[in-house]
Amino acid sequence: MNTLSRPVTAISIAFVVMIWGLCWPIYKVALIYSPPLLYAGMRTLLGGLLLAFTLLPQWKKIQWKRNWYIYVIVAFFNTIIFNGVQTIGLQYLPSGLFSVIVYLQPVLVVLIAWMWLKETLSAIKIVGLMIGFLGVVLVCLDGMNGNISYIGILLALITAIGWAFGVVYVKKTSTQVHGLWLVAMQSIMGGSFLTGSGLAVENVSNIVWNRPYIFCLIFGSIFSMALATAVYFKLMSSGEASKVGSFTFLVPLIAVGIGTLFLGEPFTASLLEGMVLILLSIYLINRQSSTKAKKNVA
Repeated sequence: MNTLSRPVTAISIAFVVMIWGLCWPIYKVALIYSPPLLYAGMRTLLGGLLLAFTLLPQWKKIQWKRNWYIYVIVAFFNTIIFNGVQTIGLQYLPSGLFSVIVYLQPVLVVLIAWMWLKETLSAIKIVGLMIGFLGVVLVCLDGMNGNISYIGILLALITAIGWAFGVVYVKKTSTQVHGLWLVAMQSIMGGSFLTGSGLAVENVSNIVWNRPYIFCLIFGSIFSMALATAVYFKLMSSGEASKVGSFTFLVPLIAVGIGTLFLGEPFTASLLEGMVLILLSIYLINRQSSTKAKKNVA
């Protein structure tokens, strides 16, 4: 396993969290100008093609005959389920409530990694993750308005479970496939499926090709789908899945903060309380990991 230095790890995590935090408000703007499946498919497919283009000199590392089934499985969980089901599910629930359910994913990653990869599952880690999830609930509490749809809740749970299985599967197979090619192939394959589905059920003429939409498409393709996803999977393959996954609790925190500053969304007491709990969660998880590292050194 290729480990990263502490500064590189910190910068990488900060990059991923910031980009994915920005995605929520940017995607929200994009859907004003485009049907959901077409936007999800186009940005995913374009991001995969751009990444693949930069990797062409290393095309032999694809090793399609040996790894094709890995590409298919990861595309299904991390692209089709996560992006596709997420987009459909947002039609049935408020975005705040939906994102809270989806961000059960870090908790699920810990449990799946414990059962499948035999990673450590300590009591303090469980407490930290649960506190972090409670923080996400509080952060998004003011967005939980309207009728609650059981279909929406089910789709949100499917999204979270699919994403968690995909992340742990990437961790398990990280030594067998080239990390960047894995991101590119899953994006191309999953993006093609989502785009095809969008063409079948949505109207292309409903896309408004203006500057805001083009910016959202470029951001989603290059920064979110290509760069951030590649860095995220690199982190997952170089450290504990549970530790890296815990930092995704910061994504809705940043998304709400950006919405407050630039979209006029209110900064409430529940938001402040959620921020405190999320920071406490990350402190507990990292404190436990740091203590273990010191014991190993000693």
